[in-house]
Amino acid sequence: MTLFQLLREFIRRHWLHYCAAGSMLMAVAIMTVLIPRRVGNVIDGMVNHQLDQHGLLIELSYLVLMGVAIYFLRVGWRMQLFTASYQLGAELRTRLYQRLSLQGQSFFQQQRTGDLMALGTNDADAIELAAGEAALAGFDGSLTFALVIGMMLLGVDWRLALVALLPFPFMAWAFKRITHHVHEASRDSLERFSKLNDQVQETLAGVRTLRALGLEQRSASQFAELAEHAADASLSAQRWEAAYEPAVGITLTSAGALTLAMGGYLVWQNEMSIGMLTSFSMYLGQLIWPMFAAGWVLSLLERGKAAWNRLEPVLNMPLSIEDHGAVQTAPSGAIQLRNIFFSYPSQSQPALHDISVSITPGKTLGIVGPTGAGKSSLIKLILRQIETPQGTVTWGHHAVADYPLHTLRNAINWVAQEPFLFSASIADNIALAKPDASRADIMHAAELASVHDDIVRFPQGYDTPVGERGVTLSGGQRQRVAIARALLTDSPLLLLDDALSAVDTETESHILQHLTTLRHEHTHRSAVIVSHRLSAVANADHIVVLRDGTIAEQGTHAELLAANHWYASQWRYQQLEASLHAA
Repeated sequence: MTLFQLLREFIRRHWLHYCAAGSMLMAVAIMTVLIPRRVGNVIDGMVNHQLDQHGLLIELSYLVLMGVAIYFLRVGWRMQLFTASYQLGAELRTRLYQRLSLQGQSFFQQQRTGDLMALGTNDADAIELAAGEAALAGFDGSLTFALVIGMMLLGVDWRLALVALLPFPFMAWAFKRITHHVHEASRDSLERFSKLNDQVQETLAGVRTLRALGLEQRSASQFAELAEHAADASLSAQRWEAAYEPAVGITLTSAGALTLAMGGYLVWQNEMSIGMLTSFSMYLGQLIWPMFAAGWVLSLLERGKAAWNRLEPVLNMPLSIEDHGAVQTAPSGAIQLRNIFFSYPSQSQPALHDISVSITPGKTLGIVGPTGAGKSSLIKLILRQIETPQGTVTWGHHAVADYPLHTLRNAINWVAQEPFLFSASIADNIALAKPDASRADIMHAAELASVHDDIVRFPQGYDTPVGERGVTLSGGQRQRVAIARALLTDSPLLLLDDALSAVDTETESHILQHLTTLRHEHTHRSAVIVSHRLSAVANADHIVVLRDGTIAEQGTHAELLAANHWYASQWRYQQLEASLHAA
C-alpha cells in the first residue's frame, strides 16, 4: 500500500469530516475571489462618479461581512479537518503497538528499540501531517488557483491572463527538481533521527554500566556526533523545502512585471479600466497562496512518503510466530516434547538436537547443564517464543500451536533470569497479571516468594515505587517480586528460567519449600525449574541434564549422583563451594 492509498482509504472512512471541511473551504475560496471583483467595481464606480456615499457604505459592509464569514469558516474547517487527521496518527500508533506486541523474539533481535520508537513518533507525525495539513493546503490551494485563474481569464481579460501565466512553466520545472531532493533529504533526516533515538534509549538503559566503566565522555561524544548528523540532515531537508519559496517568488515577480506592462498598455488603449486592472492585480496577489501551498503540499507529501516507506514494512511484516490456534479451552494434561531439533539462524551448531521430554501434571521437572546447553531454548519452545522445524510439542491432546497464543500463555507463569519490572509500585508489579487481586492475596504471594519481609522494611511498604526496570531493588529482590507475580495466578504451569540465580541458598531453600507446599495444595500444577545451581532441582521429580543441545543424563537426584557423571561432579563441586563460603 502506498501513502496515497492509505490516505484515500482514511479519507473514505472519514468522508463526513472531509466533506464538511471541503464545503467550508469552497465557500471561503468563492468569497475570496469575489472580493477583488467587488473592489474593482467600487473603484470604477468612484472613478466614474456612479457610486454615492450610501452605496459605498453598502459595498464596504458587504466586504466586512465577507471577511467575518471567511474567518469563522476557516476556524470551522480547521476543526473538522484536524479532528480527522489526528485520528490517523492515533490509528497508526495503535496499529504499530498492536503489531509489535504480537511479534516474536526473532523480530526484536533484528530491530532497534530506538528505531521502533521513532516510527511511533516522528514518522507517524509526518504521515499525520500529510493527511491534515497537506490535504488542506492541496484542496484549498487547488480550488483557489482554479477559481482565480478562471476569474482572470473569463472575468477580466484573457489576453492579460495568458501573458501573466508565461513564467509558470518555470515554476513547475523547479518544483519537480526540488521535490526529488526533498524526498531524499526527508528520508535521510528520519533515519538519522532514528539512530539518535536509538543511542539515547541505549544510553539511558545502560547508564549505570556506563558510569561504572567511566564511559560517560565516550558516550557523550557518540551522542554529540549523532546529534550533529541528525541536525545536518534536518537542515538539509529544510534547505530543500525552503527552495520552493524562491521559485514561487521569481515566478510571481515576473508575472507581476508582465501584468504591469501588458495591463498598462491595455489601459492606455482604453481596452481595460483602472478598476479591472486593480482587480486583476489583486487576483495575481491571491495566486501567492496557491503557489506556496503547492510547495508546502509537495514537501509534506514527500516527507510523509519517506515516513510511510519506513513504517509500512513494520506494520505488514509477517509475524515471527503465527497465531492461528483454534482450541479455545485452557491447556491441561501432560506436556510432551518429542524429537525436537532447533537451530538459531545466526548459529551453525544446533541449539537442540533430538530432545524428548515429558512434563507430568503435578510434577516438577528440573533442567540443568552448562552455559549454552540449550536450557532456555527448551523453555522458549514451550512458550512458543520460537518454533521447532522438526519434532512436536504437545500439551494434553493438542499441539501447542493449536492453542491461540493468549490461551497458551495465560496457562503459563514464566519467570525469566532477568525479570522486567514496570515503573509502578511493588504491589502493582506483583498484581500485573491479576489487577483485581486483593492486598491480602498480594502479600501471600510475596510471602511464598520470600520477599514480604524485604518489602515491609521499605518506608512505603507495598506502595514503594520500584523505578524504571525495578532500578531501586536489588537483583534478588527483583527476581523474588517476579516470582511472587507468577505465584499470584493459578496457572497450571510454572516456568522458572534460572530465576533463583540472584538469591542466596537459604532464601532459595525457603522459596522451593513454599513451591513444594503449593504444588501439594494444587495437584494440577506442574513446574519446570531451569538452574545452574543444582540445589534448586535436587527435589525435582525428574531431572534432565543438557549438554551441547542433547540430553546427556536424566533421572532423579539420587539416580544422577549414583551415575557419577557430569551432574554428580557438579554437585560435589557446588557443595564444596557452598561449605567454603559458609566457613
